[in-house]
Order: sequence, then structure tokens, then C-alpha cells
Amino acid sequence: MTDPTLDEMRELLSAELPHHAAFDGWTPVALDLAAQATGIDPAIASLAFSGGAIEMIDGWFAHIDRAMLAAVPPQQMATMKIRQKIAALIEARIDLIAPDIEALRRALAILTLPQNLPHTVKLSWRAADAIWRAAGDTATDFNHYSKRTLLAGIYTATIMAMLDDQSEGLAETRAFLGRRIDGVMRFEKFKGKFTHSAPERLSLARFLGRLRYPAV
Repeated sequence: MTDPTLDEMRELLSAELPHHAAFDGWTPVALDLAAQATGIDPAIASLAFSGGAIEMIDGWFAHIDRAMLAAVPPQQMATMKIRQKIAALIEARIDLIAPDIEALRRALAILTLPQNLPHTVKLSWRAADAIWRAAGDTATDFNHYSKRTLLAGIYTATIMAMLDDQSEGLAETRAFLGRRIDGVMRFEKFKGKFTHSAPERLSLARFLGRLRYPAV
């Protein structure tokens, strides 16, 4: 059996790290324990996450991105409407993160520090982009950015709601998510109508303007 690459070791450690970060924080101690649990030399593990806590958290969230896609494969989404796809993907993330809720609390405490906010925005955007791409979005215009910005806000708000959710099976968080997605779908529908009718309105405005101020 060939030795794992650094990327492969990073993936193994990223899946294991939150189990230890829940108790020891996103620290070298947690990384050493994750290395022992996965049979990786702690010295090599430190190379995989030389950027410290932020890099460890980034690795965990990237692992969640990949695990989400595996949990809701394309063949499962083939018959779903867009709203159902988005909900299924975010709920998969909730299910993946929920067992390590304390590690998430500790991660958010680090991510919300002022110096880490740019990285926090990057992680939220990356999650939203992964969800939209998996749902089949191919927009490349302004919609590409507006959809991801809206979804990043929904995802972040849902994660915050999950932190205080004591309901069975996180039912309150799932209901919260459903309401937020419904709101975005209504907005997208309105925006679509507005965009579709815009050329007609502009043409009418141009015509009326010519009536008032005829060309000379």
C-alpha cells in the first residue's frame, strides 16, 4: 500500500479533528490526537495544517463540502425541484455538523474574530457555491453572485439557529431553513418577472420620452 499524500492525510485529519476540537479546541493538542487516531505521524500532521486553527477549521469545512455532495448524489436530486435540492443539501450539512456541535461553537468563536472575518466570508461563499453548483446552477452573470450571497446568508443564519436548537432531530432548525428558502424562492420568482419585463418597460419609457421630447 502506498503512503498517503499530504492532501489525503489532510482529508483524514479534517474528518477526525472536530471530535477532538470539541474538548481541546482547534489547537495543536487536538491535531496530535487526530493524528494518533488516524495513524499519522504528528510531525507530518503539523505540516498538513501549518496555518494553525484557521487552516484546521478550513479543512473541516472543506470536508463537509465533499461529504455533503456524497450524501445527496446527483441521481437523488435528478427528480427534485430547485427548492428541494437546496433544502436537501443544507440539511445534509446540518446532519454532518450536528454531532460535532461543540467543535462548531469553538470554530465560530475563532472565525468571528475581526482578523478572521475575510476568511469567514470565504468559507460561507464556498459552501454556498458548492450547494448551487450541486443543485445545477450554471449562471455566470450577476445572478451567479446574487444567488450565492443570498444562500450564504441563509446558511449562516441556519447554522446560528442550530446552535441553540434543543428540538428533536433539530426540527426547529429545519423549519427555520424551510422558511428562509421559501423567502428566497419568492424573491427569485419576483426578480425573474422583473427582469423579464424590464426591456418592455424600458422600451415604453423610451417611446414616451420621444413623445415628450421629439428628436430635432
